[in-house]
Amino acid sequence: MAKIGNIELGDFPLILAPMEDVTDSPFRVICKQYGADVLVTEFIAAEGLIRDAEKSNNKMRFEPAERPIGIQIFGENVESMMKAAGVAEAAAPDFIDLNFGCPVRKIVMKGGGAALLQDIPKMIRMTEAVVRSTSLPVTVKTRLGWDEEHKDIVDIAQRLQDVGICAISIHGRTRAQLYGGEADWTLIGEVKNNPYMKIPVFGNGDIDSGPKAEEMKNRYGVDGILIGRAATGNPWIFREIKSWISTHSIPPPPTIAERVANVRRHLETSIPYKGERATLFEIRKLYSGYFKGIPNFRSWRMQLVTAGSTEMVLETLAQIEDSVTG
Repeated sequence: MAKIGNIELGDFPLILAPMEDVTDSPFRVICKQYGADVLVTEFIAAEGLIRDAEKSNNKMRFEPAERPIGIQIFGENVESMMKAAGVAEAAAPDFIDLNFGCPVRKIVMKGGGAALLQDIPKMIRMTEAVVRSTSLPVTVKTRLGWDEEHKDIVDIAQRLQDVGICAISIHGRTRAQLYGGEADWTLIGEVKNNPYMKIPVFGNGDIDSGPKAEEMKNRYGVDGILIGRAATGNPWIFREIKSWISTHSIPPPPTIAERVANVRRHLETSIPYKGERATLFEIRKLYSGYFKGIPNFRSWRMQLVTAGSTEMVLETLAQIEDSVTG
């Protein structure tokens, strides 16, 4: 039974990896209903939380149905991260997650995310300060290291455990790789199989099917896995993986009616959070996933991504459903 602190997650939890402008609350709720065991917010800048910025506060919002959920924060200043953890704790999540893995240039250039992989002592100080400043369990998400010459994750994981984190999630790439190449799980396995490690070790990178998830589970012994890009517009991947691991069978793909219903629900529940304009812009990147495998979808996709109002999107969705089922 994997645990984050005293939070029981099941025998092999599936975790929705946080992704900016993707894993907002409406999408997380959908993933939860398809089998995601643990959810994490989009990453939130510590400075934004301290300044009480509206966008940062909105990212902390979650529904009761999303538990267990963690609020993920990032930053480059130790004191700011401590203060941000206090703000996050007040929102009453189940745990706080520290992002030491985001490879995006604008984040790294400001000293946040994966930039901490270039200053491990600072990463450890920051983590220890946050752990001491909150009563909630603290977890970390990071990468193998900064680049091919600095894959220090085995040592990093031990040191993070020593200062009190309750679980670690490891993406099987370096910062230099960004999202290219193939994820290397061998070092994730080394962390998990290090007898010194007592906390859960979760693996992340290139998991896009039930067989792949089972392979990583059996080969490397990880306590659970994170699903990121493969879940984008594809919340039923959690159902597929759970079915494969438990029965070695894959359920039928979602019907067009199910796909349309999920897009409609995602759209309509996002608007109260982000407003119509932001919702229409952000959901564009999910249409290809939601309708993957549907014949002749390209023209429909063009209508969806160019739609200037909710009404236009809903009308197109109705047309898609009618054209396939009628």
